[in-house]
Amino acid sequence: MTPKPLPRRQPALGVLESLAIAALGAVQTLAFVQPWAWGLPILGAAVLVWRLDRSSGARHAAWLGWCYGTAWLLAGVWWLFISMHRYGHLQAWLAALAVFVLAALLSLYLALAAALYRRWRRGGWPDLPLFAACWLLAELARGLIFTGFPWVASGYSQVDAPLASLAPWVGVYGIGAVLALLAAALAQALSARGRARWAAPAMALLVLGVAATTGPGEFTQPGRELSVDLLQPDVAQDEKFALERMSGTLQWVASRLLASRADLVVAPETAVPLLPDQLDSFAPGYWAGLVQRFSTGRQAALVGVPLGDFDSGYTNSVVGLSAAARAPGGSYRYDKHHLVPFGEFIPQGFRWFTELMQIPLGDFRRGVPVPASFDVQGERAAPNICYEDLFGEELAQRFADPARSPTLFVNLSNIGWFGDTIAIGQHLAISRMRALEFQRPMLRATNTGATAVIDHRGRVLAQLPPVTPGVLAGRVQGRHGLTPFARWASQFGLWPLIGLALAVCAAIAITPRPVKSRVFAARP
Repeated sequence: MTPKPLPRRQPALGVLESLAIAALGAVQTLAFVQPWAWGLPILGAAVLVWRLDRSSGARHAAWLGWCYGTAWLLAGVWWLFISMHRYGHLQAWLAALAVFVLAALLSLYLALAAALYRRWRRGGWPDLPLFAACWLLAELARGLIFTGFPWVASGYSQVDAPLASLAPWVGVYGIGAVLALLAAALAQALSARGRARWAAPAMALLVLGVAATTGPGEFTQPGRELSVDLLQPDVAQDEKFALERMSGTLQWVASRLLASRADLVVAPETAVPLLPDQLDSFAPGYWAGLVQRFSTGRQAALVGVPLGDFDSGYTNSVVGLSAAARAPGGSYRYDKHHLVPFGEFIPQGFRWFTELMQIPLGDFRRGVPVPASFDVQGERAAPNICYEDLFGEELAQRFADPARSPTLFVNLSNIGWFGDTIAIGQHLAISRMRALEFQRPMLRATNTGATAVIDHRGRVLAQLPPVTPGVLAGRVQGRHGLTPFARWASQFGLWPLIGLALAVCAAIAITPRPVKSRVFAARP
């Protein structure tokens, strides 16, 4: 027989269950910043499945899924409170409420997934792929719908774990699905009798063992090695646009750019916080001096700067400076494509909310979805700005033409909005996952951290302490060739994963319920 639902409980027991599930959702977020905690998301999801199997129905299951997901996101993105309260001067209670509402709404996907799992489960082994498929669809929905917000997606918790070896095959969402599969297997062990109790844990250990010993494989080949300098100005967000501080900031950035002898020097997102026209009136000759500095020789620079005007619109951009870029028709500019809701564009109907904050928000213009790379001595550097490296399926579009695909990524970020918090470590893990998926090194030049050199295996080779000004000197080697993930995601996006998950759910949903299961029987 399949596990029996729990009998109707007293309200106090229901509250305790909800709090316990929420606590598991919150605690498992340690894995996104602490390598030793990578097993917590598997264990937390396993307990969630165990309770879903014994829930009184789909509505009860949806509640448990919502509690788990809301606590997961609250613990993972609480630092949004800092940007709204400290820098946006929103009242503390309203900023806290906004973070809670965001987490609560995004957790509706997991609530729906839990309800569907409870309705469609059959008992026994078919429940394993069913839960993995429902979990995968919930994460894909959160990552894609309404421009997407896949921060702390479950796969990022495994960047230092055996499952990371799956990244070049199935990407971060595929890793999350395997994590859910293992969690469901452990949950089955709590329901099984006799020797069958050990079948699911043995399978989980086998999967982890194979992943740990075989590794991801080498799908790419080494290219030219470059020396790099990565700038970390460490300008507090409330001082970044203050005129009394701006002169010192501009001088610091320019002096490091001019003094660098590296093949590539990178200044982070909006390292130059003024439009070129404004810059000329504030610091005459500033930009011309930078352009002249890199107009000869083999050195190159990438500099974060806003561009545009009132008539054509404004962009969050990166300008490439080099001898080739200065040649006629050779200028390089990258405009951010995936904009941040409420930060770089205001969703329709929410202008009232942004007007409550004293933050210079506006509607930026999007760049092209598949931009050209920046040539650095034959290596193709692909810039992405801050939040954009969260969307591997979008970066994959740059690999559709292997002959022109990037050989290294460059992330230019400013998450000074969120202070010295776990957001810094979380964003580093996101960049490391992109390096694993594409087997491309990732250079990170940030305002407050984490400024780092990451190799094609996702390993951090060098890193500056966060919230400290400095220049990180390192070396990076471009990579050529495509991983399986780069091949299929560049052609089909995430549709193969969506189709597989839907097919699994449909196949199990239409399968008649078994009358009896000898392997997974409920305890009397």
